Amino acid sequence: MSAHPIRRLARSDAAAFRLLRLDGLARHPEAFGASWEVESERPLAWFADTLESQAVFGAWSDDGTLVGSAGLYVPEAPKLRHKGTLWGAYVRPEARGRGIGTALIAGVIAHAKTCVDDVGLAVGAANPVAIRRYEALGFVQYGLEPRALKIGDVTYDEILMVLRLSRET
Repeated sequence: MSAHPIRRLARSDAAAFRLLRLDGLARHPEAFGASWEVESERPLAWFADTLESQAVFGAWSDDGTLVGSAGLYVPEAPKLRHKGTLWGAYVRPEARGRGIGTALIAGVIAHAKTCVDDVGLAVGAANPVAIRRYEALGFVQYGLEPRALKIGDVTYDEILMVLRLSRET
């Protein structure tokens, strides 16, 4: 399975995005602030609205399956809109190891360069593969949030990272 070029997802991709997103939330609940239980109840229009209001990039397999996505959230508040947040980075297990995750994040970064000065993210402290990928793309750790997520009685720490796109202070 080879991936098609990365492209920004549109409202028309909402059904495929919903399937991919729910797959990621179900397989790796510790990797996302969102939960399968909540998002599985959301209507398709909610996913379409997300794709319209945020920059979400996707990678497709040759058979037309959306195999990966990553998004950029930019706040509307004037004092915060200089920094975006990378969110929802996920690649289906059968498509991993082909550089899709790196290409998706690079797509988000390229878009971010047109609209923000910094890109931040939170990544599970127990996910060294993702941490190395982010570091290879220029992200640096600036903090650790202990017990950032709680699923049942288990808590998960998250590493906070940032990529400076602007030299301004």
